[in-house]
This record gives sequence, structure tokens and C-alpha cells, in this order.
Amino acid sequence: MDQALSKALEKWRLYIITDEVLSKGRSHLDIARAAVAGGANVIQLRDKWASSRKLYEAAVEIRNLTRRTQTLFIVNDRLDIALACDADGLHVGQEDLPVSLARKLLGPEKILGVSATTLAQALKAEADGADYLGVGPVFEARGTKPDAGEPLGLKLITDVRRQCQKPIVAIGGINHENVGQVIKAGANAVAVISAVVAAEDIEEAVRSLRRAMEKEQEQE
Repeated sequence: MDQALSKALEKWRLYIITDEVLSKGRSHLDIARAAVAGGANVIQLRDKWASSRKLYEAAVEIRNLTRRTQTLFIVNDRLDIALACDADGLHVGQEDLPVSLARKLLGPEKILGVSATTLAQALKAEADGADYLGVGPVFEARGTKPDAGEPLGLKLITDVRRQCQKPIVAIGGINHENVGQVIKAGANAVAVISAVVAAEDIEEAVRSLRRAMEKEQEQE
């Protein structure tokens, strides 16, 4: 991986995933712009229903924004879109391209994230070339990912932290009230959808999450 990207990955803390369904009429770009203003380190473009053309156009807009603000940009699932817009990386789930193939096609200079719902999946993803592990769902994810499954709790994060070397991005029902528990359990960063995207003020919701994370880190 590019050295600058590697250093940026080590420092990230707050990873915001876009979702136009929950966004009260705001576009992927609107969400990304407000999240970056609030202090997000990473923006992930996620849209299961958009056409390839619409998704590409949104990706280009967010890519331009993140370049100007030195924010990392990840595309969910769609390797073609990630490559077409020159995103910083790609995130895949267990039902997407095999990790080893995604790694080969993406190339060594880009970031590859992989979702893991078990320790075995996390270990395999790490061995197959993942740069970070998306672990969860930690808590109940309300309305954002119908296929997310039952919440797995904080223990999975702790178990993965003990046996895996790659950064952990925890996901699933995380908000400013429970984010401290997630960091304490061993996550390097948190991925958030509804607590930010569905908020009346996205920028302030991100700031609230950052304050809660910083408070936990100060107590460590």
C-alpha cells in the first residue's frame, strides 16, 4: 500500500457510510460534505440500489471532495466504481468478490477492507490481503442493513483484537452513547450510518461522536 495511505489508515477514527434512504432527502455528496466538516476521517459510498451511472457520478463528486480535504474515500462492494473514480480503496463483504481476488484486481497500492462477523472470517481476511477488518454488527443496526444479522456484542471485537494485527473498524448500531465501549473493547475506528446520516444536523452528529471517542481515549 502507498505509504501515505498506510499512515492515514493508522490514524483514522471515524468512518462514515453514506445512505440516501435515511438521509432526509440529502444526497451522498451532501452527507459526505457535512461528515467531513464534522471531522470524519473516512467516507464510504454505499448504495445497493443506484444504477452504475448514478453511483459513478456520486463517486466522482465525493472523490473530488475527499481529495481537497485529505479524507480517505472507500467504495462499498463495487470494484469497478472504485477503480473508475480512483478511490482510495474498496470494502467487500463475505458474499462479494473473494478477498484474494479483490486484492489482486484492486492492486497493492489501494486500501482493501473486509467485513467479518466471526473470528475465523477475520483471520482469513487478514491472511488473504485485507488492510482493515470491518467487525460487527456490534449492536442492533436499526433500519440500515436488513442483512446485517443479529448483534454480536463487544466480545467479538476483543477476540479479533487479540488475534489479528490489522486495524479494526467496528460497525453496527454505534452512536455517541456507546462508542466509548467500542473503543475500549479494542476497535481502532468506528463505522457509523444511521446515527449520523439520519440526524437533523449531520455535522454536529459527527462532532458529538468525535467528542465521545476522544473522552474515552483520554481515560485510557
